[in-house]
Amino acid sequence: MPQIRQADGHAGGTTLMALPAPRTPSPPPREAPGLHWGVIGPGRIAASFVQALRAHTEQRVVPVGSRDAERARAFADRFGIPSAYGSYAEVLDDAWVDIVYIASPHSEHYTHALMAIEAGKHVLVEKAFTRDAGEAEQLIEAAHKQGVFCMEAMWTRFLPHMDVVRQVLDLGLLGEVRTVTADHGQFMSPDKDHRLFAPELAGGALLDLGVYPVSFVAMVLGPFASLAAVGDMTHTGVDGQVSVVVTNAAGAHGVLNTTLHGRTPTTASISGTRARLEIEGDFYTPSTVRLIGRTNELLGLVVPAQRKGGLCYEAAEAARCVAAGKLESELMPLDETLRIMRALDQIRSDILRDVPECLSLPR
Repeated sequence: MPQIRQADGHAGGTTLMALPAPRTPSPPPREAPGLHWGVIGPGRIAASFVQALRAHTEQRVVPVGSRDAERARAFADRFGIPSAYGSYAEVLDDAWVDIVYIASPHSEHYTHALMAIEAGKHVLVEKAFTRDAGEAEQLIEAAHKQGVFCMEAMWTRFLPHMDVVRQVLDLGLLGEVRTVTADHGQFMSPDKDHRLFAPELAGGALLDLGVYPVSFVAMVLGPFASLAAVGDMTHTGVDGQVSVVVTNAAGAHGVLNTTLHGRTPTTASISGTRARLEIEGDFYTPSTVRLIGRTNELLGLVVPAQRKGGLCYEAAEAARCVAAGKLESELMPLDETLRIMRALDQIRSDILRDVPECLSLPR
């Protein structure tokens, strides 16, 4: 086995010599320019985001907004946020706010992000970016027109172990990539009141869970040349399980699955003619990466130094881009977000072909 060495402090942990050390974060999240953030939607993901900012960055959340003023105040008190508003408009009217984190259900992303953009605010929009590609295209056009930064909060793209993946691909360590796999399944009790089972909230496995493997495969393979999907529906009429096969222009395959019906390994792999790369579950969080040779020998290993607070990396990237006057991130460019949304539309078209009433999500 290759000798193990200790990588630089913020570079991501213990590294075997055969694998490159992560280059991100560079600089570390705490060194990113500090912005004043507004939060729309004080739910679970917003709580994780604010906790990550407080623990690992110099970013500051100044107001939080909700349709329920008491809910906003409870969230503000919990995290020491100075202002709590009972409307989203008040967040956008706050002169302190540089950038708005859209953390509402993805059924509302388009409306809330467009409000922020038209108010001249930069935006970080939770995944899935919107309900469909049409909404995504309109948001992107609005951001370009207003000259504000806009990015999908696909936090996985900004984690250090994903930089290892990108370097391995760039260096050709795997040879010719032939197969990419990724899955994300969670057991969700079939409760019609849960947002993932609610058609009016754009529920289903695909937009909430499946967006992770779709985005990962898109990062590795690039634009899809072909796509075929199968799936089934829940009792409420949203997608419960989806399996997809895609190809790229070089003929490499991507195989992915998502489900609400059971906990899957949530792993990912990239197999090439020389070696394969394996990412432990949950692959979309800070995870261990292994480089495996043709005879199944371990060639390299990267273990994350930081397991929690991973949302700090996307916030730091947004802050660096805004401070530099950039309107989008090179790590999660808007044209790729749009391609992914179009792929999600095509997947839904495939699996819902026989259920036409589900094709149009509630507006």
